[in-house]
Amino acid sequence: MSGPTTRVLAALELLQSHRQIGGGELAERLGVDRRTVRRYISVLEELGIPVTTEQGRYGGYSLVAGFKLPPMMFTDEETLAIALGLLTARQLGLAAYAPAIAGVEAKLERVMPEKLKRRVRAVRDTTRVILPRGEPSLDDNALLTLTHAAEDSQRVAFRYHSPELGMMDRAIDPYGAVFRQGRWYVIGFCHRRQAMRSFRLDRIDRVVAQPETFQRPPGFDPAEFLQDSLSSWGQAYEVSVLLHTDRKTLAAMGTFMPECTGPFESHEDGLLLNTHTDSLQWFAGWLAQLPIRFTVLAPEGLKQALRRHAQQLMTACGPD
Repeated sequence: MSGPTTRVLAALELLQSHRQIGGGELAERLGVDRRTVRRYISVLEELGIPVTTEQGRYGGYSLVAGFKLPPMMFTDEETLAIALGLLTARQLGLAAYAPAIAGVEAKLERVMPEKLKRRVRAVRDTTRVILPRGEPSLDDNALLTLTHAAEDSQRVAFRYHSPELGMMDRAIDPYGAVFRQGRWYVIGFCHRRQAMRSFRLDRIDRVVAQPETFQRPPGFDPAEFLQDSLSSWGQAYEVSVLLHTDRKTLAAMGTFMPECTGPFESHEDGLLLNTHTDSLQWFAGWLAQLPIRFTVLAPEGLKQALRRHAQQLMTACGPD
């Protein structure tokens, strides 16, 4: 869906929503280089769309004013929600959809009154949403195909590239997609394993919808399933740590917990955390960055890993 035609249409939308737009900005909004922008402009001119090109430092591209849709009205809260949603969409690790996002922005600006345009631009220029950087996709259209299949309750087939087992063919009934800590996952019933499974989208390619249909379990929550599966997968060590803090302070610290944790238990000296991890060394590093006091209760291996981590930090400081 993000081929040359989509990108050319996105360029047209951007031209319609700006009196003049520089080549650099147009390239950035579309996620391409300036040479590609010039090729898109040539395509528009071949289609009979009048595009004016001005050279020089303050030059750029402009479009002869055409038909304008009636202004679209939004409340302040709706305007902020739209602007933040588009900002977040740019950070979801889906580079192929940059032209589509730019096209949405351009369409909204074209039909918004000037006051709302200024608000959206202000949010875009002064606000940043930073999400964890994800792995590059193998198939730019995988997410679109999978979400359509989930909506239509249609089975899909794809190739899955497992680091342990290599490439294998899979067929699943996709129940939903989840974005978690910089990665996209698809959740569904795997016909190879005859069980529910989660698959990372950056390891999937050649997604093809199949004629078979399925019935999605009522009330199924793909995010909850992913959390449960990550919590139970490969967690070899039981960990018990006493955090010397209260729930209010902990909540104010934001999202800082490791991927898989158990519930906190009240303790006379704070909060007791009982959880699992597959790497004591990683867990020691995570504990070391907490801005609160804590006491490791178990296992002994975690205490040793924490001592090694502390020694590395001391060594990094150099001699007194």
